Amino acid sequence: MAKDYSRTQRIGDQMQRELSLLIQREIKDPRLGMVTITAVEVARDLSHAKVFITVMGKEDSAEEIKRNLDILNEAAGFLRMQLGKAMKLRSMPQLHFSYDASIRRGVELSALIERAVAEDRLHAGKGEE
Repeated sequence: MAKDYSRTQRIGDQMQRELSLLIQREIKDPRLGMVTITAVEVARDLSHAKVFITVMGKEDSAEEIKRNLDILNEAAGFLRMQLGKAMKLRSMPQLHFSYDASIRRGVELSALIERAVAEDRLHAGKGEE
């Protein structure tokens, strides 16, 4: 039977859950916005983990995103230590935070589709007159 769900995926999923709680409870920096962890990709040798985040809130400008990434990358050592206490792994991967633009792209595409559908309805209504 083939493995459908690898060990690195399971570790990544657990890291995602633990990091979400740690960031919410332990990072006290008031500059940190509403950060959501969308995925964690763990290297096969468990040496590195790429943590993808999105920033929710009023404005998610490039400046705001960079500030949040800087805060999280500065706190990566602390978060790694806390993860080591929460998870039973021999070696905890180095954490690297990256912005995940897929949510923003999805919202933009959704808005484009809605606008196109509204314009089609408007043109269809004019054709019947």
